[in-house]
Amino acid sequence: MSGDPIGDERVVAVLDRAAWGVNPVLDLAAADPFGIKARTFLPPVEGGTATDRVLDAVAWLLDFAEVPGTAAWERAGDERRARWWLTRFGTLNTIAVALPGVFGPLARRLPMQEALGFANQTLVLVAVARELGVTDRTAQVEMLASVLCGRKIDARTLLSGGESDGDTASTGWHPFAGLGGLWATARALRAIPDELHRRPQPARAWQVLGHLPVVGAVASYLGERGALFDAAVQGKRWIDEHTVRTAVAGKGERGITTV
Repeated sequence: MSGDPIGDERVVAVLDRAAWGVNPVLDLAAADPFGIKARTFLPPVEGGTATDRVLDAVAWLLDFAEVPGTAAWERAGDERRARWWLTRFGTLNTIAVALPGVFGPLARRLPMQEALGFANQTLVLVAVARELGVTDRTAQVEMLASVLCGRKIDARTLLSGGESDGDTASTGWHPFAGLGGLWATARALRAIPDELHRRPQPARAWQVLGHLPVVGAVASYLGERGALFDAAVQGKRWIDEHTVRTAVAGKGERGITTV
């Protein structure tokens, strides 16, 4: 713990920088550099080559998993898409967060452990908010401050409105863009170390088991996964309290408009 309390201005500045870096990373999930996802919108190639059959099989798997950019993703509603980020994307990143648990008590001494957990919740909360219609960055920052730091702030007043220039993950496509975003976000969040422990935490039982060598990784994973779901529930509650649902013109679906 540092000697001086961290003010709202510093917290908001760091969270804004994190959100600024997270959004383009999330956009990469829908990228289709090899044109495989495009195949999910078309019938399988009749009499195609062996390569075509392999690509169609990969496309089918991506479509089955409802990966962003596929036909199944386009058919999914906003609530289903939001849950995808929590159960698929967030769960994968949680493995990276829990990995140091293999070393038992030593993991607690790693400076990045708590930052990675905070970063994972940041990525998933922003992803869920985007699917539910909250794309304004100041609103995202206010949600992060509320859920992860227990602070009620007015981000629009505290921020100058200029673009952030902190460390972010590369916006070029690569297979591990999500993990790169997790690491870059964790680095940015180290600027507010006293806030990191305020995020939704794993249940006490999982924290105790996490101190055991080897099995600590499994306990850390289950604990962090539960904490991630808690954060998502709180984020959804914040969105419901700060937004109103309106009909999307011409679609008959339900959208969300910030107020």
